[in-house]
Amino acid sequence: MTPRTALVTGASRGLGRALAGALVTRGWRLVVDGRDPGRLAAAVAGLPDPGLVTAVAGDVTDPAHRAALAAAVGDRLDLLVNNASDLGPTPLPPLAGLPPAALERVLAVNTVAPLALLQAVLPALERAGGTVVSVSSDAAVEAYPGWGGYGASKAALDRLTAVLAVEHPGLRVYAVDPGDMDTDMHRAAAPEDDGLPAPETVVPALLRLLDDDAPPSGRVRAADLLPAGVAR
Repeated sequence: MTPRTALVTGASRGLGRALAGALVTRGWRLVVDGRDPGRLAAAVAGLPDPGLVTAVAGDVTDPAHRAALAAAVGDRLDLLVNNASDLGPTPLPPLAGLPPAALERVLAVNTVAPLALLQAVLPALERAGGTVVSVSSDAAVEAYPGWGGYGASKAALDRLTAVLAVEHPGLRVYAVDPGDMDTDMHRAAAPEDDGLPAPETVVPALLRLLDDDAPPSGRVRAADLLPAGVAR
């Protein structure tokens, strides 16, 4: 039986790496990326079965890199996970102090690149009747000081997700708010936050989206996908 294939961006750390480990354990074939080649190679080497993983280092905003990812995927893609994100400058500045070039970069990574990557792999996704998961944030719907640029990029990603779900009813298309996690990105944004749950605690919620009885396409919260009584 041919293994299912997933493309996971930002898989060298945090939620992307945790999800990659869970999928490999289940026998999935993976294509993963990350901007730091050394860190990506180390993350793949630490997975349960590195032989199932194709690592393509690069920046998701680079068209040539996205083309390389699409080529590595091949003819069928069961799951696309748009996980790679850019926080912007830290400490997080108020919008009045956010350089326009920094906002352009955040939008390029968090909003434009996920759409462009989906466009590159859409035939393979449609062939498999696949699932698209784009990692969003509560900052997309809540007004937190300092989070304006990042939140705007994720709010735009949510809207793209909603429209894509309508335009491609043969796919499952989700924007997932994972909740706060103990990641490098969150520590850079809010170093004072202690005791946050590990990214691995979110993985069961993402895997739930692959079940036959998964919820309809749309925006979902990871906390709402976890079984009753499971704490994060």
